[in-house]
Amino acid sequence: MSDAPDRRTPRATPEDAGIRLDRFLAGALADLSRSRIKRLILERHVASGGATITDPSYRVKPAQQFEVTIPASSDLALIPQSMDLTVVHEDADLLVIDKPAGLVVHPGPGRPDATLVNALLAHCGDSLSGIGGVKRPGIVHRLDKDTSGLIVVAKNDRAHQVLARQFAERSIDRTYCAVVWGLPMPPAGEIEGNIGRHPHHRKKMAVVGEGRGKPALTRYVTERGFGTHAAAIRCNLATGRTHQIRVHLAHIGHPLIGDPVYGRAGGNRIRGLGAAAAAAAGAFSRQALHAVVIGFDHPTSGERLKFSSALPDDMQRLMDALKAD
Repeated sequence: MSDAPDRRTPRATPEDAGIRLDRFLAGALADLSRSRIKRLILERHVASGGATITDPSYRVKPAQQFEVTIPASSDLALIPQSMDLTVVHEDADLLVIDKPAGLVVHPGPGRPDATLVNALLAHCGDSLSGIGGVKRPGIVHRLDKDTSGLIVVAKNDRAHQVLARQFAERSIDRTYCAVVWGLPMPPAGEIEGNIGRHPHHRKKMAVVGEGRGKPALTRYVTERGFGTHAAAIRCNLATGRTHQIRVHLAHIGHPLIGDPVYGRAGGNRIRGLGAAAAAAAGAFSRQALHAVVIGFDHPTSGERLKFSSALPDDMQRLMDALKAD
């Protein structure tokens, strides 16, 4: 039997008049993060005077009362599913998981189960943070399905709020190893450009003009060139937009090897490789991207923690083949 949803009825004061709805609710409902509140608005869980409000930027009126419905986590039939998780660190507040390529982080359209969330429910039971929403308990940030590496998970709401604040303030260290087509010039630099929906392909992201999308900044350093055909680079995220590294590197002409969405021009480049390297690059069936380092302040102790992950076997084999070419 499902628990009843939590219903809140905050009322605006005269001083609140004119501010954004998501900002007002974040102040009135201090136990919920602004990102959680935004999702509640977008998912039609906020109303006023019987009318549903779906715009987070809606401007609050004096003395206006709102009805906020917070669905119970048990309203969604998420099934705990045991999986062999590589747990790099675990304590009372959080876990750090080394996610394999191919594992989806949370349920969504077409993927109702067999996700990291299902595995976490089996591993943690009822202790996961609810702030991520009923479909994303504990999830503070995401990795794409076919990106491997480190991801931090909150086990309670307080930890989730503190970690989410660090992501918002850009104080989280996030380093990725990538194998790209071509040799970036200069060998180190910054890629800056707003990221938003592609104007013609709605399932893709793209670098868009000023006033569109969200600001994004990626810093990169070339660690090794494989002739002029490919390179291993490290990327540090100053922001965390959808597909950011993949989009930014493709934008400067160096898409990730194996990227099925942003790296389709790779077929032409394979022809410049020797037989063994061409076979390895041609057979690499995911974007060559691995979250190798994550660092953050522990939400309770304040201690700075940093974790690293070894390069997965498939990326190491790819680099070995390119090196030998």
